[in-house]
Amino acid sequence: MNTNSSATRFATAEGTASYAARHGELPGNFRLMNGVQVSSLGLGTYLGQDTAEDDAAYREAALLCLSAGVNLLDTAVNYRSQRSERALGEAMLDLHLLGLSREQVVVCTKAGFLPFDGTVPNDGPAYLDRTYVKTGLVPPGELVAGCQCLAPAYLKDQLRRSLRNLRIAAVDVFYLHNPEMQLDQVERDEFERRMRAAIGACEEAVQARQIGCYGCATWGGFRLPADAPGHLSLPRLVELAREVAGPGHHFKVVQAPLNFAMTELSALKNQQVDGEWMSLLEAARRLGVAVVCSGPLLQGKVLKKPLPERLRAPMAGLRKDSQRALQFVRSAPGVAAALCGMKSRAHVYENLEVLRTAPLDAATFWQHFKE
Repeated sequence: MNTNSSATRFATAEGTASYAARHGELPGNFRLMNGVQVSSLGLGTYLGQDTAEDDAAYREAALLCLSAGVNLLDTAVNYRSQRSERALGEAMLDLHLLGLSREQVVVCTKAGFLPFDGTVPNDGPAYLDRTYVKTGLVPPGELVAGCQCLAPAYLKDQLRRSLRNLRIAAVDVFYLHNPEMQLDQVERDEFERRMRAAIGACEEAVQARQIGCYGCATWGGFRLPADAPGHLSLPRLVELAREVAGPGHHFKVVQAPLNFAMTELSALKNQQVDGEWMSLLEAARRLGVAVVCSGPLLQGKVLKKPLPERLRAPMAGLRKDSQRALQFVRSAPGVAAALCGMKSRAHVYENLEVLRTAPLDAATFWQHFKE
C-alpha cells in the first residue's frame, strides 16, 4: 500500500479516505491498515467452479461490494484455476461505472501453490510438471506436496501472472501462501533459508512498485502450539524480514482463519515477543503487522448448529447466525478485516447488512467470547 496520492498503482491514503467518507453511514466499518482505510469486511474468492457462470457471479459480487462499502478484494493465483483473479480483473476495469478509482480499492493476492490455467486438466500433475518444473521455474527439490513452491523465480512469475489477470499494475498486498507446508518436507533451518529468499523476492517487487507490502496467508501455521512442527512464529518472520531488508522492511500483513470454532488467533498464547507469550493478534499489534482473517463461516460448518445464547446475546440485533459469525470476527480486537466468500447477489446483500451494525467494543467481545 502507498500513501502517496500520485501513486495510482496502489490504494492510497487519500483515495481510501474518500471512499470511507462516501460510506460514512457505516459505523466502525473502516480501519487504518498500513496507512490506508480498509473495510472491516472483505470479499473472498476461494470457492466455486471453473465456469463462466461463477466468473460472472464473482465480478458482480465485487461490484456490489465496492458500491456498498467494501473496498477489500482478496484472491490468489490458484483460486479456481486463475479465474477468480480474472473475474476481479474484469471488475477492476469497471470501477469507473461506480465512480471509483484504483486508489480507493485494496487488492490482495497470494502465490505459492502451482495454478492451473482456466480449468483442471485431465493430466493435472503432468501439466504442473511440464509447466513449472521442466521450465525451471520450480528448482529441483523445492516443490512441496507436488503443488507448492516459494522459490524467488517462481514467485516473480506468479506475480506477473496475477497482475495480468487482475488488469492492474500492482497489488497492495502480496501473500506467501501457506508457507508452513514447507515444514512438512524440510527442516527449520532450510525453511528459514527459503523464507529469506522469498522475502527478498518480495522486497524486490516492492522496489519495482509491483506490490505495496507483503506477508503470509496461512491456514494452520499461526494456530498451532509453539512446539508443533508446523508452527509459525510471527516475531521470527518479522526478524527474517529485518535481516533481509532492515528496519524499513515491508512484511506488514498476515492472513489466518478465525471463527467460532477456531479461536486460536485470539485465545492461544503461542507467540513470544520480548520474552512474553501472547496471542497472534496481540503479537501482531506489538510488531506493527496487520491481521486479516479468513474462514469466518468455515465454509458454513460453524452454522450447522444454532449458536448458543451466550454467543448470540451480544449480537441480537442481527438477523442470522451467519451475520453474527461475521460480526464476531470483525469485532475481535486487533483484526483489520474479515474475509467472506460471496458469489450470489442474495448472499452479498445478507452479509452487507452486518456493516450497518457497529462492531462490538473490546470489553463486550472479551466478556462474551473469552475461552
